[in-house]
Amino acid sequence: MAFEEQPDFARQVADLNKYGQALNRCETVEEVVSLTLEAMSLLFQFSYSTFVEVRDGDPHVVHSTNPRTTAGDQPSDVAARALAAGETVVATGEEAGMTADSEVTATLAVPTQVGGEVTAILVTRSTSVDSFGEEQTRPLEILASHAGTAISNIRSRERLERARQDLETRKEMIEMYDRLLRHDLGNDLQVIAGFADAVAADVDGQTEEYVGKIQRAARSSADLIERVGDLVSTLEAQDEPEPRDLGAILRRTVTEVAGNYDSLSVDFDPDEFDHRVYGGELLDSVFTNLVSNAAVHNEGDVEVRVYTEELGTEEVVVGFADDGDGVPERLREEIFEMGAKGPDSSGSGFGLGFVRALTESYGGSVSVGDSELGGADFRVTLQRV
Repeated sequence: MAFEEQPDFARQVADLNKYGQALNRCETVEEVVSLTLEAMSLLFQFSYSTFVEVRDGDPHVVHSTNPRTTAGDQPSDVAARALAAGETVVATGEEAGMTADSEVTATLAVPTQVGGEVTAILVTRSTSVDSFGEEQTRPLEILASHAGTAISNIRSRERLERARQDLETRKEMIEMYDRLLRHDLGNDLQVIAGFADAVAADVDGQTEEYVGKIQRAARSSADLIERVGDLVSTLEAQDEPEPRDLGAILRRTVTEVAGNYDSLSVDFDPDEFDHRVYGGELLDSVFTNLVSNAAVHNEGDVEVRVYTEELGTEEVVVGFADDGDGVPERLREEIFEMGAKGPDSSGSGFGLGFVRALTESYGGSVSVGDSELGGADFRVTLQRV
């Protein structure tokens, strides 16, 4: 009999909705699991119930009323089949039990998906029925959907909180370095420059040349400290990461940067970037730096392919692959350090350091490797909403 044809259909729907509302109010995964197992027991009166969470494709048992199953266990074969298929699986007879002497006669495994990825599997086993029909599978699928959405929301809040804590820690470090640079080193440079200026009027010849080098080095260092200070002020003013429309930000960035460089062509399909990610107001600056770098640091015409790659349900990669000269392997970590620049670069050396600082403040990361186009492939990993 179909679920909708059950005599108590209206009551079951009302009960499922109440549990759905309660699940959305849960603040921890443990609360979601406990409430879900309670619903499975009270609403369906199943013999054994198990909650399996799936993170980055890795399933593990969170809790179970089955005495043969404990937290941390790998899920049963039936649950693994449901994960692989991404759909409800019913097992009967010998396949239903976990052991040869099991009294279980039927097993039902219901996966729930968020963003195309399985996030949880509800498994129930019965010792009194030979199989499960739609009257059991449909309501359990509804409950699984509520539980999966609740867990996804909790994990998103946890990622955002970690990003916020990381941002606060980085701001404290930035403030310390800022005080050190602007105050201590700045004062020392003023002293050096002052004495150099005083000596310059009383010397000539090679000594005058040496004094000139001291003056230029002092001015250059003071200018560097000022630019670092400006960068620090920008990072200190960063807002906390919030959900952002990835496609819209990239669309604006690509249009603006491509219009500034005649030598640059960008392969970009906005329809492929239908994601929301955590980032701040300067997320577009991260992308602007990486797209424009291809035009600035390569001679002649250059092509950049902007692509996306999903890393499970929690992260997404935005890649910038070009057909330029690439980045030597020995420099691939160094170029993200503040002030680092290549021997032929005329820039400040802060562009990619700025990119890494911003990306990490959003709970993400950035790296560079070889592009299939023959040049460099910059990959920005961001937290998904």
